[in-house]
Amino acid sequence: MKYHMVINSVKNVEELKDAWTNADYIELLDRFGFPDGDKSKPEDLEELLFMAISDFEGPEAAAILLDYKLSDHLTEGQIEQMSHDMVLDKISEEYSDISLHHQLFNINQFLFKAYNGTFPSAKATIVEFEITPNKEVSKEVILKVLDKTLANNNIIKRLYSEQLAGNEAFEAAEDIVWELKPTGDNSYIMTTSEYWISRDEFTEAEFDSEITVFEEEED
Repeated sequence: MKYHMVINSVKNVEELKDAWTNADYIELLDRFGFPDGDKSKPEDLEELLFMAISDFEGPEAAAILLDYKLSDHLTEGQIEQMSHDMVLDKISEEYSDISLHHQLFNINQFLFKAYNGTFPSAKATIVEFEITPNKEVSKEVILKVLDKTLANNNIIKRLYSEQLAGNEAFEAAEDIVWELKPTGDNSYIMTTSEYWISRDEFTEAEFDSEITVFEEEED
């Protein structure tokens, strides 16, 4: 399949819009010892939560956030270990299960903001682009098309060369790309981690790319 892509913008951000809802804030306020969050003004919730968090040590706060967001995926022991590791390392980039990277990024950056930079800061990459034809566009397809413009030292190219070439199934694409949202007839916004794709790795802003879709052999 042949595609034509135009990269309109690439930017790095330290937090993602709407990563946390008012319902999240209210629940977290309760977990941090402020049970009346639902009686507060919505615009005050984040500031109140930061004040509540200030009574806790960094690892304690990290454990509460991890338990709230990822208790279905992590054991108590893993949460305890990770809550201490997050103070020193970018767990949202280093954790072996990449399906958790998106939520770990949101947690990490929330703690970075709440503790005024005590936690290491990670970044997300937001790419706005147009693609034609607008047909069978998926996270996997977009990564394969972007392979044409990304620098050779890009980590996706190094770790998933067989998948990009269409020689193997590319299931990891669903976790590498955090969000792929259409914004027009042929335009999209893609969100991922700077760990996977950084601003300086794009070599062309407009290009053609021919991709191969992996097909499993029938028994």
